[in-house]
Amino acid sequence: MLTAWIDTHRRSLLFLLLLPIVAGIAAAFSLPVTLFPNVSFPYVRLSIDAGDRPAEQMVLQVTVPIEQAVHKVPSVTNVRTTTSRGTAEVSIFFDWGTDMVSAMLQVNAEVGQVLPQLPPGTSMQTRRMSPTVFPVISYSMTSSTIPLPEIRDIALFQVRPLLTSIPGVASVGVQGGSDQEYHVLVDPGKLKAAGVTVDDVAKAVGASNVLQAIGRVEDRYKLYLVISDDTLRGIDDLSHIAVRTGPDGVTTVGDVATVELSTAPQWTRVTAGGKDAILFNIYEQPGGNSVQIAGEVRSRLQGFHSKLPAGVQVANWYDQSELVTASAASVRDAIIIGTVLAALVLLVFLRSFKMMFIAMLVVPAALLATIVLLSVMSMSFNIMTLGGMAAAIGLII
Repeated sequence: MLTAWIDTHRRSLLFLLLLPIVAGIAAAFSLPVTLFPNVSFPYVRLSIDAGDRPAEQMVLQVTVPIEQAVHKVPSVTNVRTTTSRGTAEVSIFFDWGTDMVSAMLQVNAEVGQVLPQLPPGTSMQTRRMSPTVFPVISYSMTSSTIPLPEIRDIALFQVRPLLTSIPGVASVGVQGGSDQEYHVLVDPGKLKAAGVTVDDVAKAVGASNVLQAIGRVEDRYKLYLVISDDTLRGIDDLSHIAVRTGPDGVTTVGDVATVELSTAPQWTRVTAGGKDAILFNIYEQPGGNSVQIAGEVRSRLQGFHSKLPAGVQVANWYDQSELVTASAASVRDAIIIGTVLAALVLLVFLRSFKMMFIAMLVVPAALLATIVLLSVMSMSFNIMTLGGMAAAIGLII
């Protein structure tokens, strides 16, 4: 009776079988392709930098206030800190199932309230732990003729804006090199002779390098905004800053110190091909397509290469999309080989081309229906989902 019913409705059943096949083919072209699934771990890490302060001072002035602040965030289960000279790492754990986007915003809000109370110059970075903390693709920039600080400026102000505009890119991190800065090297003997201290010199330099709005002027129905620009533009400007004025005249920075152009201290050295280098890493947004992002990065850098100064080499040293593509190809081959072998086993033991044909038809249809479910659940092609599909072939047969 069932056979007769199937024979009567074979066209309707064939249509129902074709629906998931067509939908699966369409969904396969729209699903993002990544190495790992989009998993959000209930963990936020704060990295704090406060100069060269001793560890004991860091604990009292930085770590303890931040610990007290983050404990106010809802769903926090545990807070662990590691404090060393000038730095602190705060690990914040939450209940599973917590909305980590909202949790990180609340952490930033609580920390922002205590930030003005921390020592001057304290900076911090908040990171939410997920597979997107690893870069999608990374490049190095080297040169034998151009100084490293200039290459770093190219990476910061030209390459980074170019790549952050790519859809799906969260950020572009730049590593290596150091920023240029002016060093004021005071002479203790000259300080003593002039009757000033190092603190006097530091305050004078800090007060002179200021850009601020001081008011507005209305004239003939026009409004003019007045800005006081006291920013320093070179060694001469720094040398002529007045440290102290009195009956004996003016004591300037140049009278008690030597000013020179140098670079910020470099604690981490980056090399590529045996040369000092600048690295820039491209990070994707949650749910991004690693393969598409990497392809667009390569395309834009290829067009940007002609705008680089002569002697600057850009080389790729890591590409996650290659791992993703290779993994997808391996799983695809496993699915094809498994399906063919299963069909051959049915043919050998059952000696029925009809059963073999049914197996060859059912397996792709089931896999395409699975792809439809992946799309409905906003999942992606990754090593977990593809591996699960490959392992399920035997169960389907």
